[in-house]
Amino acid sequence: MNQAAAMPTPSAYPLVLLVNLGTPEAPTAPAVRRYLAEFLSDRRVVAIPPLFWQPLLRGLILPLRGPKSAAKYASIWMDGGSPLLVYTRALAAAVQQRLPELEVDYAMRYGAPSLRARLDAARQAGRRVLLLPLYPQYSTTTTASIGDVAQARHAAGTRMIEHYYEDPAWLAAVVNSIAAWRQQHGAGEHLLFSFHGLPQRVANNGDPYPQQCERSAALIAQGLGLPPEAWTLTYQSRFGSERWLQPATDAVLKQLAERGIKRVDVACPGFAVDCLETLEEVGMQFAEGFAEHGGQLRYIPCLNASAEHADALAQCIERELHAWA
Repeated sequence: MNQAAAMPTPSAYPLVLLVNLGTPEAPTAPAVRRYLAEFLSDRRVVAIPPLFWQPLLRGLILPLRGPKSAAKYASIWMDGGSPLLVYTRALAAAVQQRLPELEVDYAMRYGAPSLRARLDAARQAGRRVLLLPLYPQYSTTTTASIGDVAQARHAAGTRMIEHYYEDPAWLAAVVNSIAAWRQQHGAGEHLLFSFHGLPQRVANNGDPYPQQCERSAALIAQGLGLPPEAWTLTYQSRFGSERWLQPATDAVLKQLAERGIKRVDVACPGFAVDCLETLEEVGMQFAEGFAEHGGQLRYIPCLNASAEHADALAQCIERELHAWA
Protein backbone atom coordinates (compact mmCIF):
# COMPACT_ATOMS: atom_id res chain seq x y z
CA MET A 1 0.00 0.00 0.00
CA ASN A 2 1.44 3.41 -0.94
CA GLN A 3 2.52 5.54 2.00
CA ALA A 4 1.67 9.25 1.65
CA ALA A 5 3.84 11.90 3.28
CA ALA A 6 0.91 12.98 5.42
CA MET A 7 -0.74 9.73 6.43
CA PRO A 8 -4.56 9.86 6.49
CA THR A 9 -6.32 8.78 9.64
CA PRO A 10 -7.35 5.08 9.74
CA SER A 11 -11.00 6.08 9.27
CA ALA A 12 -10.11 7.43 5.81
CA TYR A 13 -9.51 3.84 4.70
CA PRO A 14 -12.06 1.03 4.62
CA LEU A 15 -12.60 -0.80 7.88
CA VAL A 16 -11.26 -4.36 7.54
CA LEU A 17 -13.26 -7.07 9.28
CA LEU A 18 -12.07 -10.65 9.67
CA VAL A 19 -15.34 -12.60 9.85
CA ASN A 20 -15.71 -16.01 11.42
CA LEU A 21 -18.68 -18.30 11.92
CA GLY A 22 -19.47 -17.57 15.56
CA THR A 23 -19.57 -19.13 18.98
CA PRO A 24 -21.76 -19.34 22.09
CA GLU A 25 -20.98 -16.73 24.71
CA ALA A 26 -20.58 -19.41 27.40
CA PRO A 27 -20.33 -23.22 27.58
CA THR A 28 -23.86 -23.50 28.96
CA ALA A 29 -27.01 -25.02 27.52
CA PRO A 30 -28.94 -21.70 27.30
CA ALA A 31 -26.04 -19.92 25.58
CA VAL A 32 -25.53 -22.79 23.15
CA ARG A 33 -29.24 -22.91 22.35
CA ARG A 34 -29.27 -19.17 21.57
CA TYR A 35 -26.27 -19.55 19.29
CA LEU A 36 -27.60 -22.65 17.50
CA ALA A 37 -31.03 -21.05 17.08
CA GLU A 38 -29.45 -18.22 15.07
CA PHE A 39 -27.04 -20.46 13.18
CA LEU A 40 -29.57 -23.14 12.23
CA SER A 41 -32.19 -20.55 11.24
CA ASP A 42 -30.02 -19.34 8.36
CA ARG A 43 -31.58 -20.58 5.13
CA ARG A 44 -28.06 -20.90 3.69
CA VAL A 45 -27.34 -23.51 6.37
CA VAL A 46 -30.68 -25.33 6.50
CA ALA A 47 -32.81 -25.00 3.37
CA ILE A 48 -35.99 -26.53 4.85
CA PRO A 49 -38.89 -24.02 4.75
CA PRO A 50 -39.19 -22.27 8.15
CA LEU A 51 -42.84 -23.33 8.49
CA PHE A 52 -41.66 -26.92 8.86
CA TRP A 53 -38.15 -26.39 10.20
CA GLN A 54 -38.66 -23.95 13.07
CA PRO A 55 -41.06 -26.13 15.13
CA LEU A 56 -38.64 -29.05 14.76
CA LEU A 57 -35.63 -26.89 15.57
CA ARG A 58 -37.08 -25.24 18.66
CA GLY A 59 -39.21 -28.12 19.89
CA LEU A 60 -36.77 -31.01 19.48
CA ILE A 61 -33.29 -30.22 18.16
CA LEU A 62 -32.32 -27.31 20.43
CA PRO A 63 -33.58 -28.93 23.67
CA LEU A 64 -31.63 -32.11 22.82
CA ARG A 65 -28.47 -30.59 21.36
CA GLY A 66 -28.11 -27.69 23.77
CA PRO A 67 -26.86 -29.66 26.81
CA LYS A 68 -24.76 -32.06 24.71
CA SER A 69 -23.06 -29.29 22.77
CA ALA A 70 -22.52 -27.28 25.96
CA ALA A 71 -20.59 -30.18 27.47
CA LYS A 72 -18.41 -30.35 24.35
CA TYR A 73 -17.70 -26.62 24.47
CA ALA A 74 -16.87 -26.89 28.18
CA SER A 75 -14.20 -29.50 27.39
CA ILE A 76 -12.24 -27.00 25.22
CA TRP A 77 -13.20 -23.63 26.78
CA MET A 78 -10.36 -21.19 27.40
CA ASP A 79 -9.92 -18.39 29.94
CA GLY A 80 -10.74 -15.78 27.30
CA GLY A 81 -13.75 -17.62 25.89
CA SER A 82 -14.17 -20.24 23.21
CA PRO A 83 -11.04 -21.08 21.18
CA LEU A 84 -12.65 -19.74 18.01
CA LEU A 85 -13.21 -16.36 19.68
CA VAL A 86 -9.82 -16.23 21.39
CA TYR A 87 -7.85 -17.11 18.27
CA THR A 88 -9.94 -14.94 15.93
CA ARG A 89 -9.43 -11.96 18.20
CA ALA A 90 -5.69 -12.61 18.39
CA LEU A 91 -5.46 -13.08 14.62
CA ALA A 92 -7.19 -9.75 13.99
CA ALA A 93 -4.75 -8.06 16.37
CA ALA A 94 -1.79 -9.67 14.56
CA VAL A 95 -3.07 -8.50 11.17
CA GLN A 96 -3.63 -5.02 12.61
CA GLN A 97 0.05 -4.89 13.61
CA ARG A 98 1.02 -5.55 10.00
CA LEU A 99 -1.36 -2.92 8.60
CA PRO A 100 -1.02 0.04 11.00
CA GLU A 101 -2.54 2.48 8.51
CA LEU A 102 -5.83 0.55 8.60
CA GLU A 103 -8.37 -0.34 11.25
CA VAL A 104 -8.59 -4.13 11.44
CA ASP A 105 -11.18 -5.81 13.62
CA TYR A 106 -13.26 -8.98 13.70
CA ALA A 107 -16.92 -9.98 13.71
CA MET A 108 -19.05 -13.12 13.82
CA ARG A 109 -21.73 -14.16 11.38
CA TYR A 110 -23.72 -15.64 14.28
CA GLY A 111 -23.45 -14.46 17.87
CA ALA A 112 -21.19 -11.67 19.12
CA PRO A 113 -19.53 -9.46 18.12
CA SER A 114 -22.26 -9.21 15.52
CA LEU A 115 -21.44 -8.68 11.86
CA ARG A 116 -24.80 -6.97 11.41
CA ALA A 117 -24.03 -4.46 14.15
CA ARG A 118 -20.57 -3.71 12.78
CA LEU A 119 -21.93 -3.09 9.29
CA ASP A 120 -24.75 -0.90 10.60
CA ALA A 121 -22.25 1.23 12.52
CA ALA A 122 -19.99 1.53 9.46
CA ARG A 123 -22.92 2.57 7.25
CA GLN A 124 -24.02 5.21 9.73
CA ALA A 125 -20.43 6.55 9.90
CA GLY A 126 -20.15 6.62 6.11
CA ARG A 127 -17.32 4.09 6.09
CA ARG A 128 -16.58 1.41 3.55
CA VAL A 129 -15.86 -2.12 4.81
CA LEU A 130 -13.61 -4.85 3.43
CA LEU A 131 -14.76 -8.27 4.61
CA LEU A 132 -12.36 -11.20 4.87
CA PRO A 133 -14.33 -14.36 5.76
CA LEU A 134 -12.01 -16.75 7.57
CA TYR A 135 -12.97 -19.57 5.22
CA PRO A 136 -10.11 -20.32 2.79
CA GLN A 137 -12.52 -22.23 0.54
CA TYR A 138 -15.72 -20.58 -0.68
CA SER A 139 -19.11 -22.13 -0.01
CA THR A 140 -22.67 -20.94 -0.45
CA THR A 141 -23.32 -22.18 3.11
CA THR A 142 -20.65 -19.99 4.72
CA THR A 143 -19.04 -17.24 2.64
CA ALA A 144 -22.21 -16.46 0.71
CA SER A 145 -24.13 -16.07 3.97
CA ILE A 146 -21.70 -13.32 5.00
CA GLY A 147 -22.32 -11.73 1.61
CA ASP A 148 -26.06 -11.84 2.28
CA VAL A 149 -25.62 -9.81 5.46
CA ALA A 150 -23.34 -7.32 3.71
CA GLN A 151 -25.85 -6.86 0.91
CA ALA A 152 -28.70 -6.32 3.35
CA ARG A 153 -26.90 -3.95 5.76
CA HIS A 154 -24.33 -2.01 3.74
CA ALA A 155 -24.71 -2.97 0.07
CA ALA A 156 -23.05 0.08 -1.46
CA GLY A 157 -20.07 0.21 0.87
CA THR A 158 -18.74 -3.33 1.23
CA ARG A 159 -16.36 -5.57 -0.67
CA MET A 160 -15.52 -9.17 0.17
CA ILE A 161 -12.55 -11.45 -0.37
CA GLU A 162 -14.41 -14.60 -1.37
CA HIS A 163 -11.63 -17.17 -0.99
CA TYR A 164 -7.89 -17.68 -0.66
CA TYR A 165 -7.63 -21.46 -1.00
CA GLU A 166 -4.70 -21.33 -3.43
CA ASP A 167 -3.05 -18.12 -2.27
CA PRO A 168 0.72 -18.82 -2.28
CA ALA A 169 1.43 -17.14 1.06
CA TRP A 170 -1.44 -18.94 2.80
CA LEU A 171 -0.40 -22.28 1.29
CA ALA A 172 3.18 -21.71 2.42
CA ALA A 173 1.97 -20.95 5.94
CA VAL A 174 -0.02 -24.20 6.08
CA VAL A 175 2.81 -26.25 4.60
CA ASN A 176 5.39 -24.78 6.97
CA SER A 177 3.11 -25.27 9.97
CA ILE A 178 2.52 -28.95 9.22
CA ALA A 179 6.18 -29.56 8.34
CA ALA A 180 7.40 -27.90 11.55
CA TRP A 181 4.95 -29.90 13.67
CA ARG A 182 5.96 -33.20 12.08
CA GLN A 183 9.62 -32.35 12.40
CA GLN A 184 9.15 -31.71 16.11
CA HIS A 185 6.91 -34.70 16.84
CA GLY A 186 7.94 -37.12 14.10
CA ALA A 187 5.83 -37.85 11.03
CA GLY A 188 2.96 -40.29 11.31
CA GLU A 189 2.40 -43.09 8.83
CA HIS A 190 -0.37 -41.19 7.05
CA LEU A 191 -1.66 -37.60 6.86
CA LEU A 192 -5.35 -36.73 6.66
CA PHE A 193 -6.61 -33.36 5.48
CA SER A 194 -9.99 -33.15 7.20
CA PHE A 195 -12.34 -30.45 5.89
CA HIS A 196 -15.77 -29.48 7.20
CA GLY A 197 -18.44 -31.45 5.40
CA LEU A 198 -21.22 -30.27 3.11
CA PRO A 199 -24.45 -31.96 2.01
CA GLN A 200 -23.90 -33.65 -1.34
CA ARG A 201 -27.07 -31.92 -2.53
CA VAL A 202 -25.38 -28.52 -2.15
CA ALA A 203 -22.35 -29.65 -4.13
CA ASN A 204 -24.61 -31.09 -6.83
CA ASN A 205 -26.22 -27.66 -7.16
CA GLY A 206 -22.90 -26.13 -8.13
CA ASP A 207 -21.21 -25.16 -4.88
CA PRO A 208 -17.45 -24.98 -5.68
CA TYR A 209 -16.37 -25.97 -2.16
CA PRO A 210 -15.34 -29.60 -2.85
CA GLN A 211 -13.17 -28.63 -5.82
CA GLN A 212 -11.50 -25.89 -3.81
CA CYS A 213 -10.83 -28.28 -0.91
CA GLU A 214 -9.31 -30.76 -3.35
CA ARG A 215 -7.11 -28.07 -4.85
CA SER A 216 -5.92 -26.86 -1.44
CA ALA A 217 -5.14 -30.38 -0.25
CA ALA A 218 -3.24 -31.25 -3.43
CA LEU A 219 -1.13 -28.08 -3.27
CA ILE A 220 -0.36 -28.56 0.43
CA ALA A 221 0.62 -32.19 -0.15
CA GLN A 222 2.80 -31.07 -3.05
CA GLY A 223 4.45 -28.47 -0.83
CA LEU A 224 5.15 -31.16 1.76
CA GLY A 225 6.60 -33.47 -0.89
CA LEU A 226 4.07 -36.22 -0.13
CA PRO A 227 3.35 -38.99 -2.64
CA PRO A 228 -0.36 -39.71 -3.31
CA GLU A 229 -0.42 -42.79 -1.08
CA ALA A 230 0.81 -40.79 1.95
CA TRP A 231 -2.25 -38.57 2.36
CA THR A 232 -6.04 -38.53 2.08
CA LEU A 233 -8.67 -35.79 1.86
CA THR A 234 -11.71 -36.39 4.08
CA TYR A 235 -14.79 -34.53 5.35
CA GLN A 236 -16.13 -34.27 8.90
CA SER A 237 -19.00 -32.77 10.93
CA ARG A 238 -21.97 -34.43 9.25
CA PHE A 239 -25.41 -33.33 10.47
CA GLY A 240 -28.78 -34.89 9.68
CA SER A 241 -29.64 -37.96 7.66
CA GLU A 242 -28.97 -36.86 4.07
CA ARG A 243 -25.84 -37.82 2.17
CA TRP A 244 -22.79 -35.59 2.77
CA LEU A 245 -19.51 -35.26 0.94
CA GLN A 246 -17.36 -38.37 1.01
CA PRO A 247 -15.11 -39.85 2.23
CA ALA A 248 -15.95 -39.25 5.88
CA THR A 249 -13.04 -38.70 8.24
CA ASP A 250 -14.16 -41.23 10.84
CA ALA A 251 -14.78 -43.89 8.19
CA VAL A 252 -11.33 -43.37 6.65
CA LEU A 253 -9.69 -43.61 10.07
CA LYS A 254 -11.38 -46.95 10.60
CA GLN A 255 -10.15 -48.14 7.20
CA LEU A 256 -6.61 -47.04 7.97
CA ALA A 257 -6.69 -48.93 11.26
CA GLU A 258 -7.92 -52.06 9.46
CA ARG A 259 -4.94 -51.72 7.08
CA GLY A 260 -2.61 -51.80 10.07
CA ILE A 261 -1.72 -48.09 10.02
CA LYS A 262 -1.26 -47.16 13.65
CA ARG A 263 -0.17 -43.53 13.70
CA VAL A 264 -2.13 -40.91 11.72
CA ASP A 265 -1.63 -37.15 11.66
CA VAL A 266 -4.68 -34.95 10.97
CA ALA A 267 -4.60 -31.35 9.75
CA CYS A 268 -7.67 -29.19 9.06
CA PRO A 269 -6.77 -26.63 6.37
CA GLY A 270 -10.36 -25.52 5.91
CA PHE A 271 -10.38 -23.96 9.38
CA ALA A 272 -8.49 -20.72 9.93
CA VAL A 273 -8.43 -21.12 13.71
CA ASP A 274 -9.07 -23.95 16.11
CA CYS A 275 -12.63 -24.47 17.27
CA LEU A 276 -15.07 -27.12 18.45
CA GLU A 277 -14.78 -29.09 15.21
CA THR A 278 -10.99 -29.33 15.34
CA LEU A 279 -10.24 -29.57 19.05
CA GLU A 280 -13.20 -31.64 20.24
CA GLU A 281 -14.41 -33.53 17.18
CA VAL A 282 -11.00 -34.36 15.71
CA GLY A 283 -8.71 -34.07 18.71
CA MET A 284 -11.01 -35.90 21.12
CA GLN A 285 -13.84 -37.83 19.40
CA PHE A 286 -11.92 -39.11 16.39
CA ALA A 287 -8.80 -39.71 18.47
CA GLU A 288 -10.76 -41.85 20.92
CA GLY A 289 -12.43 -43.79 18.10
CA PHE A 290 -9.08 -44.45 16.40
CA ALA A 291 -7.55 -45.54 19.71
CA GLU A 292 -10.30 -48.15 20.06
CA HIS A 293 -8.92 -49.69 16.87
CA GLY A 294 -5.39 -49.68 18.29
CA GLY A 295 -4.22 -46.49 16.58
CA GLN A 296 -2.89 -43.09 17.62
CA LEU A 297 -4.39 -39.97 16.05
CA ARG A 298 -2.31 -36.82 16.38
CA TYR A 299 -3.99 -33.51 15.64
CA ILE A 300 -1.92 -30.72 14.06
CA PRO A 301 -3.24 -27.31 15.20
CA CYS A 302 -4.64 -24.70 12.81
CA LEU A 303 -2.62 -21.64 11.87
CA ASN A 304 -4.45 -19.60 14.50
CA ALA A 305 -2.69 -16.26 15.17
CA SER A 306 0.73 -17.36 13.91
CA ALA A 307 3.00 -14.80 12.26
CA GLU A 308 2.86 -16.52 8.85
CA HIS A 309 -0.93 -16.64 8.98
CA ALA A 310 -1.17 -12.94 9.78
CA ASP A 311 1.37 -12.15 7.06
CA ALA A 312 -0.62 -14.09 4.46
CA LEU A 313 -3.94 -12.46 5.34
CA ALA A 314 -2.37 -9.00 5.40
CA GLN A 315 -1.10 -9.59 1.86
CA CYS A 316 -4.58 -10.68 0.74
CA ILE A 317 -6.04 -7.52 2.24
CA GLU A 318 -3.49 -5.24 0.59
CA ARG A 319 -4.11 -6.82 -2.82
CA GLU A 320 -7.85 -6.43 -2.46
CA LEU A 321 -7.59 -2.81 -1.36
CA HIS A 322 -5.42 -2.03 -4.38
CA ALA A 323 -8.05 -3.62 -6.62
CA TRP A 324 -10.83 -1.73 -4.87
CA ALA A 325 -9.01 1.58 -5.20
